[in-house]
Amino acid sequence: MSRIDAKFAELQARGQKAFVAYVMAGDPNYEASVEIVKGLPGAGVDIIELGLPFTDPMADGPTIQLAGQRALEQGMTLDKTLDVARALRETDDTTPIVMMGYYNPIYSRGVDLFLEQAKEAGIDGLIIVDLPPEEDSELCIPAQNAGLNFIRLSTPTTDDKRLPTVLQNTSGFVYYVSITGITGSAAAQSADVAPEVSRIKSATDLPVIVGFGIKTPEASRDIASVADGAVVGSAIVERIAAGDSTADVLAFVKSLADGAHSA
Repeated sequence: MSRIDAKFAELQARGQKAFVAYVMAGDPNYEASVEIVKGLPGAGVDIIELGLPFTDPMADGPTIQLAGQRALEQGMTLDKTLDVARALRETDDTTPIVMMGYYNPIYSRGVDLFLEQAKEAGIDGLIIVDLPPEEDSELCIPAQNAGLNFIRLSTPTTDDKRLPTVLQNTSGFVYYVSITGITGSAAAQSADVAPEVSRIKSATDLPVIVGFGIKTPEASRDIASVADGAVVGSAIVERIAAGDSTADVLAFVKSLADGAHSA
């Protein structure tokens, strides 16, 4: 059982929904990033999404793009991103870490070497937004064989014909993107999300987690109430960008986690 599977089993036993937090590795700098990541489990985060900085983040909105830019300007690399995961593993061996990013840095490293290093660093899953199911042989299947979950995105435009293809080699959980467009744009609405989550759950036994457009504890609760959990990224990254202290960032994260856990 992977750390992700174990976490969802634990949450289900408690009758609780999951709260997933996204942060960009190396934002605002390496040291602060490590401090924030190490503080996330204590703030109620069930799964950490760790952004891998990339020069051409086409699926991300301005907030996440700027976070990646800040991280790259601070000298952040794939190796240092893995070091952030290793730093968490020094004090926490149970909170799942999902690396989220783009294929180019992984391809440049070499898939086999990357998977070996990611596994050793304590990465549990991957979300690679620019690799469609048609390219599963590139990374998805090798990742699964190496013991990493490969988490796929489903969107409002993923129709019933496309959905089985999306789900075919997905593991860990399904990430439902609640709105069309880029991260950090519109606000997610639970009334719109609920039927889509039901549709996905009718086609898979995997948990369905909803992200994009969740900015407040109330929205976190509302979305988690119609899914298996909620993901917040841009709203957290905005606090980091504004120069909030680590303590203030983590207090905000805790309010979001409390919202999801109260659903």
